[in-house]
Amino acid sequence: MYSFENLLARSKKYIFYLYSIYVLGWGFTPYPTIFLGLILGTSFSLYNLWLLIRKSNQFNSRISEGKAARSLGTISRMAAAGLAVLIALRFPEYFHFISVIIGLMTMYVVIMIDYFFYIRGQAWEER
Repeated sequence: MYSFENLLARSKKYIFYLYSIYVLGWGFTPYPTIFLGLILGTSFSLYNLWLLIRKSNQFNSRISEGKAARSLGTISRMAAAGLAVLIALRFPEYFHFISVIIGLMTMYVVIMIDYFFYIRGQAWEER
């Protein structure tokens, strides 16, 4: 079964691999601001995924209890992304703006790749 908790655990594993590549790039290339921007954006992207999964679980539990459910926290996730952008704009000598934006989108790519491998694994199990 494709559960949110399993998705978060696998995504954290993939993101920590990316972090190791980012840290190596930050330390050993002449582009430290780009890699720091990727680290900042990816950190906020991971936080947004954690927040979405937490809010989804709360939403599901409130619906199953028959209570009124609130939103999934879109405003708080947008505010977190805005904070990452503001940090990049405030400290351009440390963080590359475009790489922060790319880092914010990293989690969506990781989720798509994870889902592709999940579907492929399901196809192999059916054979």
